[in-house]
Parts: sequence; C-alpha cells; structure tokens
Amino acid sequence: MSTLDMGIIGNGTIAGLVSADGDYQWLCLPRFDGEPVFNQLLGGSGTFNVWIDGLKSRSQTYDANTAILRTRLEAEDDAILEIVDFAPRFENRGRVFRPVSVVRRFHVISGTPRVRITLTPETDWGARQLPSVRGVNHIRFTDGELAFRVTTDAPVSYVLSGTSFLLEHDVSFILGADESLTDTVDVITLDWEERTRKYWSKWSRSLAVPFEWQDATIRAAITLKLCVFEETGGIVAALTTSIPEHEGSERNWDYRYCWIRDAYFTVSALNRLSAMGTLEHYMRWVRNIVAQSRGGHIQPVYGIGLESDLTEEHATHLPGYRGMGPVRRGNQAAEHVQHDVYGQVVLGVSQSFFDHRLLSPPGIAEFHQLEPVGERAFAVHDTPDAGIWEFRTIANVHTSSAIMCWAACDRLSKIASHLCLPDRATYWTERAAIIHQTIMEKAWNPDIGAFTAAFCGDDLDASVLLMAEIGFLPPTDARYIATVDAIDKTLREGNHVYRYKTEDDFGRPKTAFTACTFWHIDALFRVGRSDEAREMFESVLASRNHVGLLSEDVDPVTGDLWGNFPQTYCMVGIINSAALLSKPWTSVV
Repeated sequence: MSTLDMGIIGNGTIAGLVSADGDYQWLCLPRFDGEPVFNQLLGGSGTFNVWIDGLKSRSQTYDANTAILRTRLEAEDDAILEIVDFAPRFENRGRVFRPVSVVRRFHVISGTPRVRITLTPETDWGARQLPSVRGVNHIRFTDGELAFRVTTDAPVSYVLSGTSFLLEHDVSFILGADESLTDTVDVITLDWEERTRKYWSKWSRSLAVPFEWQDATIRAAITLKLCVFEETGGIVAALTTSIPEHEGSERNWDYRYCWIRDAYFTVSALNRLSAMGTLEHYMRWVRNIVAQSRGGHIQPVYGIGLESDLTEEHATHLPGYRGMGPVRRGNQAAEHVQHDVYGQVVLGVSQSFFDHRLLSPPGIAEFHQLEPVGERAFAVHDTPDAGIWEFRTIANVHTSSAIMCWAACDRLSKIASHLCLPDRATYWTERAAIIHQTIMEKAWNPDIGAFTAAFCGDDLDASVLLMAEIGFLPPTDARYIATVDAIDKTLREGNHVYRYKTEDDFGRPKTAFTACTFWHIDALFRVGRSDEAREMFESVLASRNHVGLLSEDVDPVTGDLWGNFPQTYCMVGIINSAALLSKPWTSVV
C-alpha cells in the first residue's frame, strides 16, 4: 500500500520521490509536469526498485543540509546496503548544472547482500511499458519525444530480467540524456555527489535561519527550492497529482503547476530566509503573466512554462493512490475566476522594489506594468468569485479575495511613494481605503462576532486569519482577536485547523488543511497566546514524515498525511511560524 513515507530529490529541473524502502514512487520527465515514468505512487507498474533478501530493517535520512537522500537496508544475515539518491546540481563554468538526470548509488556497507534491481519505466500515463534497447553498459528507453538512457556498472542482464544477484561491490546508475557519458559511471557518480553536496551545504549556510527549529527550517527551505522550475521561475504547488485529501474523497487534483497564490507564499518565505534567487526567478515569471493579461483577467494557475491551457483529463490506466481514483492530469482551476490572484501578483514582487541586494531591481517602468493589475483588483473586489479554495460550483464575494484586492492597491501605493510618484501614491491609497471600508462593513458579522468567509455571510473560513499578516488590520484589533477566537472554537480540532466545515462541491471536508494550521499558529502568537502557539507548532511538526516533509492535509484523529506531496504551502508554514515563534539569537549568544 502506498504511503507518503517518501523523500524528495531534485535539482530545479526534475524531481523524484523515493520511498523508505528505496523504491522510486514518482518521477516525471522531462520536467515536473511531464510524463510519470515511475508511477507506483498512483498504482502503476513503472518502477526503479530494489529488493534485498531477508530485509530486517530500513531507515532513510537526508545528508545534513542537502537534498541528497540516503536509504539504509539491513538484512537478517547482517548485510547492509545503502542507497544514495540525488539529482546533480552544482556550479559549473559559471552557471548552475542541473540536467534532466538522477543518480542512484548502491553502497555495500557490510556483507554481501542479495538484491534484485528492477527498472521498468512506463509511458502514456501507465498505459504501456517504455520500449528498451540494451547496450553494453546502458539501457535506452525511447518512445516518440520521450527518450532517456540509464547507464550503469551493474550487470545489465540482471537488471533487464529482474534477476536477483549477490552485490559484492558498489554499483551506480545515472538516468539522463540519451547520450554517452564522458567518463565511467562510478567516477561521474562520486564526482557529482560531492559537488552536489557542496552546493547544497553552501546554499544552506546562506540562509538566515531562526535560532530554534533550525533543522526543520532548513529542510523546508530546501524542499521549496526543489519545487522551483528554474528555467522559467515557475513554482509548483506540489510535485504530485491526485493524492486524495482524505480516503475516498475524490478530491484528487493535479498540483504540478504554478498557482500565483502558492508561489507568492513560497517567495515570501524564502525571502524571509534571505534566499533571494527565487524572487529574481519568480519576478521573470510574473512579469510575463502580467504582460500576457494586458490589464485583463489573470488565471489563478498556469503551467510552469506559462501555459494557460491546463485542460483537466482523467488518466484511466492508473488506479490511483491506494486505488482511490480518479487520477487527474491538468487542472480546471485554470478556468476559474479567483480575485485574490491580483493581490498575490503584486505582493509576490513588491519586495523587489525595495531590496537593494537585487542585481536588477525594478523601477518606474515595472511599476506602471503592475498598475493594470491594481485596476483589475479594484474593479472586482466586491464581485463574486470561486475563492481561495477554488469552489467549482459555488460563487460568493469571498472576504479573503477582497482582502487580497486591498493588498494590491495598498502595495502599489507604497511602491509609488518609494519611487517618488506622489500622485500615483495618493491614487492607490484612495483605492485601498475604499476596499478597506467595504470589507469592514460587509465581512464583519456582529452576531457571530467574527469576519466571515463571504460578505454578509455566517460561515467561518481560516483564510481570513491572513488579514493581520498582510497588514489589513493590526493583530491588536478587537475584531481580529474575536475572529481568531471564533475560528479556534469552530474550525480547530486538537492541534489541527480546517479550512472550513461547510458543505462544498464534494461534501464536508474530513481532514484538516495544514497551511491553515500554520496560519492559526501565527495568529495565536500575534494576539498574545504565544505559549499555546508554540505547543501547537511542536505538535504539527510531529506530523511530518520521517524526513521532515508535509503533505496538504492531516487526519486530526489518526495523524495520517493526505493530499499532494510535498505541498509548498505547508513547508512555507514551517518557515514562517519558526521565524515568528523562535527565541532571538541574542537570547543565547
């Protein structure tokens, strides 16, 4: 049975998921949203697996402060095998080397383990196995435009036939372009591993981490970095598709695309740690989106290559995670109207106007390119949309969307002031004030004593907690404090928080949304309930899997992880909450 006990490897071009048994569960080529050639996660037979005779125990860890994954398998006869998995990423000739390639090294620690290594990639979303052509030290897999080569110093005959054999010395595999290597596979593997280790160690050292929860923060930051498609700057919401939000829910979505909302949170979190490279990459992606929109509608989600057509289809040859279909590719959310996107476009790039560290900071021209986004936000701030949770058949004037429209105008006014454009600053300040007044009048429900999910509504929604984080209200405001209390009583179960508890297109949610739990933790801290916030934070950290990763949802009763994995929203929450709650460095040094 598939579980989310997996680690992620990647390099900004591709990413793979490896189970605690050392089996590849998921790998898409040639990029995050491509063909899943290894697809066991969703019930397929595409594999790159290892079996060891007499398995007694297993463990999996990351090398400290890197994206190098190490799986240790121990047999009953005391033979020990270690599998090292990574995607090469390092500085080479003045640029970052990040090929469409992954590396596996099987390292014999003790004894002579008897193993079977299986390599059977699939194509057409599980419909058929990829044709293979054997070479002396490699196997070529080709099917139309999909072509790659696996080069190895293991016996090719054993790998192709699935024959078990005694592993008497280390062997390596490099999955990459369909071309010959420049040296032997063992030499290249060890060289790439060391250079990749140095790259990640150096990158991690550059992070401005909080004093407490350093390991959790660094792991979250590396994971977010692995979700950035650096060719374009797009950031995927997660690396998987169709892992349901709870058992049998059919809430199975394809998250391998760039939601402007999720990307904004990712960029903000990495900026908080002083990882500025992601902001620079993302600025390019967003500017292209703004140019495409020409002041009109902006989709909530695009492909990582700026694709606007993400037509949703069912992949019928894959049974789904634990047999729970459907498996979806594409996402109908690209067709939705979600007004919060305009605020997140502006919020996502606003720091770049003020940060002196950027090599090419934006200026007046870029500000004027953003102004149509603000105009759109002002025009739609009090009109119905699908909301932050992307309801498919429900439309309301959602409070969280209106708040983000306010943020677009508010940040434009601040940018205009910074650029010494007083007339534009006044213009956008007035627009922001109008939206602010509208929200205060229509989203506050005095009978409930809270800001509600929609204008003139009665239901609660955890997304309104963000109003203090983005500066819509100070956390000392009595109405905000009352809203935090109401959400605490209504949407919280134990130390987990639901998005909402009302019926939606698929019924009533049965799992808590992890990002909302982090938002609530931050809100508790801001309103002065710091001890409770810290206890809640420690509890949600305990929900992570064995290598420190989180998925979209958690079952409050069982603690099981559900939803797409690893979800950027959740890893962002770790960084933001740790930075907010941590004791200062000055308290100990």
